[in-house]
Amino acid sequence: MASSGTSSFQWRWDVFLSFRGEDTRFNFTDHLYNELMRRDSMISVVVFSENYAYSKWCLDELDKIMQCSREKGQKVLPIFYHVDPSDVRKQTGSFGEAFARYGNVTEERVLRWRAALTQDGGLAGWHVMMHGYESEIIQSITQNVSNMLKHKRLYVDENLVGMDSRLEEMNALLSMGSNDVRMTGIYGLGGIGKTTLAKVIYNQIAHQFEDAIFLSSVSEAWQRYPLLELQKQLLEDILGEKFVRISNIDEGISLIKKTLCSRKVLIILDHVCDLADLESLAGNNQWFGSGSRIVITTRDKHILDAHGVDQLYEVRGLESEEAFQLFFSKAFKKNLPEEGYWNLSNLAVNYCGGLSLALKVLGSFLYDKTIPQWENDMLVACKEKRHLEQVKEMLKAEFEMKDLGSAKRILGMEIERDRSKRVLRLSQNSYISKVLSRFEMNNVKTVSTPLGQHFRLSITQAPETHEEKRFMERIPYAS
Repeated sequence: MASSGTSSFQWRWDVFLSFRGEDTRFNFTDHLYNELMRRDSMISVVVFSENYAYSKWCLDELDKIMQCSREKGQKVLPIFYHVDPSDVRKQTGSFGEAFARYGNVTEERVLRWRAALTQDGGLAGWHVMMHGYESEIIQSITQNVSNMLKHKRLYVDENLVGMDSRLEEMNALLSMGSNDVRMTGIYGLGGIGKTTLAKVIYNQIAHQFEDAIFLSSVSEAWQRYPLLELQKQLLEDILGEKFVRISNIDEGISLIKKTLCSRKVLIILDHVCDLADLESLAGNNQWFGSGSRIVITTRDKHILDAHGVDQLYEVRGLESEEAFQLFFSKAFKKNLPEEGYWNLSNLAVNYCGGLSLALKVLGSFLYDKTIPQWENDMLVACKEKRHLEQVKEMLKAEFEMKDLGSAKRILGMEIERDRSKRVLRLSQNSYISKVLSRFEMNNVKTVSTPLGQHFRLSITQAPETHEEKRFMERIPYAS
């Protein structure tokens, strides 16, 4: 896979074949094309052959393909036809000989060609040997392409800051070359990026499985629907059936085991908060066929330990440089802040503590606002007193600010506090005194209510005629 992200870009074709015509047009590429056309085949399949690098057209095309991969999330699948992948990646062998002829080509263009070959040559693909069985490889390629197109891609933010390093670590844990069943747990703070990482993993490897399913927000779904409904959803997605008949959870467990024990599946259970969910949806590795991968995201590491997952991965906060990059992209829609916003940006990023979601929300909240608005909004954003005091101290250190103490009035009402009882009251004493003074009623006897307890008010008593309404306007306690 060439890209960890996804895109809403509308592709004109399902599969694009890039190849050196003289080398493979009438044999391998022709057979591959015919096989793909027989299937419902947005993917670029690049066939590297011995004379591929001798074509400037092919190299320019490859550069465009890799650019499309970076910017639009296009998948790229390399096929090394009778060439060593390392020759493509390092531009040695026939590829090195070809580049030796490009002395009259601009350096910038040659560097782009080399970067594209290095990147594509490092991707997972197929190596067609000189005397291998091409028909079997063609079947493998077309099956993978079909799987890619069968599984719907999940939307993720195009600005995936800090994702590459996380993805590299997760790929090592998943070890897709292994044929065993692996259950991997992803844990970390809320808003740290667990779900986004799981979505990117799904988009990257779903095509390598017979069936793939992403059950989102399992804990929230469990609150809305019984666990039985989650089992039905899992089975319906895997089997492609609209209605799966199971009457209880135990029956659901049996059907899941029976259905999936011989299938290579990818199941991602997102935001799990209860051990019972795991026990009913993915009890143990024996439930699934060889090569299956089960990925679980949760805030609670204890759930993963109790379930006995094979591997754990902790998602940590973004590094400082990554955090600034993400925040700037949301707060300013570019890579650097506006003039005068550096110190405030530093305070905001430090406050978010590397949490991806917090950086996105706060950055978007502050977008296109003035410096005074930033100062006020950053104080409003604080949820805890210690955070409020921390941000106030940081702001005072950078800007001329005066702490006026606790608020005493709001909307004309006095604020009364009883800290011992943790009670906050809003009083209209001043307003009532002004009304009484206006109607010369300062010395009247006070009572708890202006009406006797035996009186009952009804809408039928409301004034209807113009005269009645004029009379009510003279009532002292009217506003």
